[in-house]
Amino acid sequence: MAHTKAIGSTQLGRDSQPKYLGVKLSDGQVAKPGSIIIRQRGTKFVPGKGVRIGSDDTIYAVVTGKVKFTTKKQKKFDGSRRLVKIVNVVAN
Repeated sequence: MAHTKAIGSTQLGRDSQPKYLGVKLSDGQVAKPGSIIIRQRGTKFVPGKGVRIGSDDTIYAVVTGKVKFTTKKQKKFDGSRRLVKIVNVVAN
């Protein structure tokens, strides 16, 4: 029989923990080396000058400076274009 009767504990409650993704430092804020700017899944934001990308696609600063966001049209290898958001850290 495939029924479970009178066990008593709930079979719900398997929700995953929140991952706290998103932008951590806004445009114009000061970033120190190692400070996380964006936590993301995939490359919604692309690293520019003064930043690097981690193994989990986290963008972090490598120099001290102000965070700057820009947009640019990027050409892919198959000839299609994509509008990308670039994150830079400009030294003071």
